[in-house]
Amino acid sequence: MLRGSQPTKFENWVCVMERGTEYEIRLTHNYLAHLEIPSNVLSKRDSSYSLNHGEMSMVYLYVPKEYEMDARAAIKEFLDESRELPDDPEADNGGDGS
Repeated sequence: MLRGSQPTKFENWVCVMERGTEYEIRLTHNYLAHLEIPSNVLSKRDSSYSLNHGEMSMVYLYVPKEYEMDARAAIKEFLDESRELPDDPEADNGGDGS
């Protein structure tokens, strides 16, 4: 039976992000690596099924406990910046493609 979508607990590591799709976690993992904050990705995706959302495909991002505050601040900044990006890449140049 499914135990739910609770992150697994590991000694000296803390889950700082969880999503139903792996690409969001991988983007954040790469951002943290750029900032030299160590992190690991744990995917609970069941490879027997072609699922990419829901409890059977949760993906978690872990950092060492001593990096938790830095990682949470960096993730917040990363997500805030991502929301500020325009949906239309031509919106910044008036749409004339130049």
